[in-house]
Amino acid sequence: MSDNLLGEFLQARRARVRPDEAGLVTYGRRRVAGLRRDELAQLAGVSVQYLTRLEQGVDRNPSPQVLDALTTALRLDVDAARHLRALAAPPVTPPELGEAGVEVQQLLDAWGGTPAYVRDSRFDVLAANKAAMVLSPMYRPGRNLVRDVFLDPAVRDLFPDWPEIAGQTVAALRATAEARDPKTAALVAELLACDEFRALWAAYDVRPTRDETKRFEHPDAGLLVLRRQSLAIAGAEDQMIIVYYPEPGSPSADALARLL
Repeated sequence: MSDNLLGEFLQARRARVRPDEAGLVTYGRRRVAGLRRDELAQLAGVSVQYLTRLEQGVDRNPSPQVLDALTTALRLDVDAARHLRALAAPPVTPPELGEAGVEVQQLLDAWGGTPAYVRDSRFDVLAANKAAMVLSPMYRPGRNLVRDVFLDPAVRDLFPDWPEIAGQTVAALRATAEARDPKTAALVAELLACDEFRALWAAYDVRPTRDETKRFEHPDAGLLVLRRQSLAIAGAEDQMIIVYYPEPGSPSADALARLL
């Protein structure tokens, strides 16, 4: 994986902005679908030479004012703007990701009828209760959720909405993981051999994990419609508890109860 993460992000997002969206009038045939470099420079109020240095990785620390201007010109949402600022920040030593605490495991086990697990910012599963592992082996400690989504055929079968899940997973990895972390870089390099992952990674979508509804086509329980909630762990910024639960009294609640 290239170390010019800021430059790659700027180029990828520049290609996604149509001139008419940016209020530009164009004439004749264009060689690119998105903004040309000179057009983005004009919109952001910087020189073409300076934008070239940013995109080529020669200059990697634009000022907050330039970042604000690029955010507006590229029409970035809050998540993408936050990611842009993280890429422009000086490199820091990423925290060593570890295991979930004993108290957290006890909490997961107390939710016996509710699938729950802990993952870190690389989407490595650190802890899980029995219900989560019954829901899917991908939630066993030691597994990596991104790797399983793309490389495990059983996980593809588990999600009826796999294309949507795949896109959300890659966007969340972009938003959550420290891309300059060697272990994250190694994971991405491994997954770039998968065509679907490579295409989604190149799109540079950025979206943290949201609390939303997911569908599971479980081999024993059938269709389960479960709500996902993500809970922060105090004192462990790189860890998150993920909980899945059905609507009370729903067919999914009955099916999940029979499964567990």
